[in-house]
Amino acid sequence: MPDSAPSPTTDPPAPATRRAAAPPVKLTLEERLTLVKAEMTARLDEASVAYEVNIAHIPTEPVDLADVVTVPLTPTLQPPPASYPSPVAALLQRAHHRLLTGGWCSGALVDEDGARCLLGAIRAEAGGDCGLETDAASVLLDAIRRKFGEHVDSVPSFNDAHGSARVPVRMLDQAAHLADARGL
Repeated sequence: MPDSAPSPTTDPPAPATRRAAAPPVKLTLEERLTLVKAEMTARLDEASVAYEVNIAHIPTEPVDLADVVTVPLTPTLQPPPASYPSPVAALLQRAHHRLLTGGWCSGALVDEDGARCLLGAIRAEAGGDCGLETDAASVLLDAIRRKFGEHVDSVPSFNDAHGSARVPVRMLDQAAHLADARGL
């Protein structure tokens, strides 16, 4: 009885049957847009991950909004704010107001235009009370070191390290808040 199975050595393999290509599917415009949107979303997600991986090693510092949002340094006839009840906080607040209205300088206690540095404003507002002036300068230095680290040597060196009044004036305001919180 002959074997009906093809022999691998004698019989050639049967030709593979080709399926007829399916006719192209016609998609509506909305369906095509949905497919493109899905593809673009996948590409954007992949690009976002790649971006995060590429910048993960770059050290960044957080942005302080006070450095971005600016106001005029010499506003016109700004009334003094309500005074703090404690003497050091009130002194720092008055010095802050003096810098806002009278101007800020670096390199001198008072420049030729009457603008003052941080210590010059504190000294002017202390009215000769050396103890009050020393306490205010100490609280200001504490506030500066809290924000900028222990490497800051003194209030005058911090003042002179800046090219504009924005940061020194802001630190004077923060020192007034700190003195008030301490009850000084």
